[in-house]
Amino acid sequence: MSVSRTVQQVSKRGLAATTKVAQVDAKTDSYAFGIMQGRVNPQHMFPYPDVLGEENKENLTAMVDAFTGFFENENDPLHNDQICTVPDEVMKGMSEMGAFGLQVPEELEGLGLNNTEYARLTEIVGQNDLGVGIVMGAHQSIGFKAILICGNEEQKAKYLPDVATGRKFAAFALTEPGSGSDAASIQTRATPSEDGKTYYLNGGKVWISNGGFADIFTVYCKVPEVQEDGTTVDKMAAFIVERDFGGVTNGPPEKKMGIKCSNTAEVYFDNTPIPAENLIRGVGDGFKVAMEVLNNGRFGMSSCLAGTMRQLTKRAAEFAYSRKQFNDKIYNYGAIQEKLARMAAEQYAVESVAYLISQAMDSKAENYHLEAAIGKIFGSEKAWQAADECIQTMGGMGFMYEQGVEKIMRDLRIFRIFEGTNDILRLMIALQSMQVQGKLLKEDKSMAVKAMIAGKTGFSVAGSAGGKLSSLACSQLSSEAKAIEESINAFHVASTNLLVKHQKKIMSRQFELKHVADCMIDIYSASAVLSRATAAVNEGKADAEHEVDLAKIYINEANIRVKRSIEDIENGELHSAMAKVGVQIAEAEGCIHSHPIC
Repeated sequence: MSVSRTVQQVSKRGLAATTKVAQVDAKTDSYAFGIMQGRVNPQHMFPYPDVLGEENKENLTAMVDAFTGFFENENDPLHNDQICTVPDEVMKGMSEMGAFGLQVPEELEGLGLNNTEYARLTEIVGQNDLGVGIVMGAHQSIGFKAILICGNEEQKAKYLPDVATGRKFAAFALTEPGSGSDAASIQTRATPSEDGKTYYLNGGKVWISNGGFADIFTVYCKVPEVQEDGTTVDKMAAFIVERDFGGVTNGPPEKKMGIKCSNTAEVYFDNTPIPAENLIRGVGDGFKVAMEVLNNGRFGMSSCLAGTMRQLTKRAAEFAYSRKQFNDKIYNYGAIQEKLARMAAEQYAVESVAYLISQAMDSKAENYHLEAAIGKIFGSEKAWQAADECIQTMGGMGFMYEQGVEKIMRDLRIFRIFEGTNDILRLMIALQSMQVQGKLLKEDKSMAVKAMIAGKTGFSVAGSAGGKLSSLACSQLSSEAKAIEESINAFHVASTNLLVKHQKKIMSRQFELKHVADCMIDIYSASAVLSRATAAVNEGKADAEHEVDLAKIYINEANIRVKRSIEDIENGELHSAMAKVGVQIAEAEGCIHSHPIC
């Protein structure tokens, strides 16, 4: 039987499953989930969203001007770095601007901003001082976020006014010495009293941002709960804990590589009494609460780092424009032009992703957690690369402390680690997508057959992205849109064949899963750039031509990376070699090859 005839028969069998497949899981209706399925969910990408009305934009512009003026004139990042704290007058100034309660409702003494407005202001902080940004973020992005989004009305009324105004500060207490990425393995315990009115908390937390001065902690711990059969099971819970409850102490500030002005400390709880009404949701909901907080808070990281990248691009461009070597300004040399162009294009991409996510959240999108994780990974890694290129452009001057660029690089390093390491988030993105893909394959066996045929023959018989983006993109970016469609279909084939090959064992295939996530990150970011640049053209923006150029640069390089990642997914021989050597190095606790000299 010919390949074409086989495909026709497979397609017919697949039609009967189409409706059922579409209903496998409504919770996966997002652009990111669609990528692995080889389809485009255009409603989540086009047109590039604009959720702010004119009045909101006017108010936001005023706040942006106020924040920019304050941080440029009142905050000294290098001084903060040297004294390893944020001066009281700066904290007071931020409090007066409402910077500590940006998303708390106005009736609870906050500014009541939506996610997009919040993102725009964190971008200003990211341009100026990432250390101060951590103080703000640890307080509201995760510190009291559980109260804001998961707390009951009584908890909100009691605690939000104080934290929104800076009368009190908050911290997020999850990490322990033996529990980092594996949040469910925490050992801190809260034991209920006999009457059930009080819980007694015992244990310790490490690397807690704001831990040395916070008044209110969201603490995640284990609670023993008696089951119907009389056995006791430990369940995770989240509590609002006040320092004034007693039994709360902290260690000295940690000495860190960067973000030195932010306070990081160990926090200890010694039989700390907690009123039962301070339990957030119920016993057993602690892990869900923690994940909701982290998923909700990650979007702000990409906007903050977009601001950092904008500042780094500015510094590199200023230096290149004024620096003269070999009788010419260095910006006239191709090597420098390439650096500046890529920095600007990648900043444009991070910014595009950040506001695509924030505006989706404001539009009440049900699913954004994969996109938020993509934004966090993408922003933290591209910002690090921007810092490296900025220093390289500035040469020895960029290496000097007084220039402030090396401080930015030190500050940036933590962003790939906290609020979910990029490694763990990559696994989450890949595995959650694989889980959904597995359900779809069970419902429609033809999907696997098509992917197998496409993988072996190269025929375009799998994936349905063709024409979905090119029909929406502006004419100037039609070839780039088609290239993204091809990347989506090719990735669908590679990821489907990978899942069929390994099935349930896919969970242990971290070599391949990393590259699966890399494909999704590059395809999602390229799509966001395509959407934003198209909007610029359609709206007749003055800089539309420039945005198109940035889009062409970024999309072209992103598609090249996707092709390389697909090759890596399929390179089992390399994975085996790396697994073998990795184990050998770990067991030897270092390099084991002989020295070439002696």
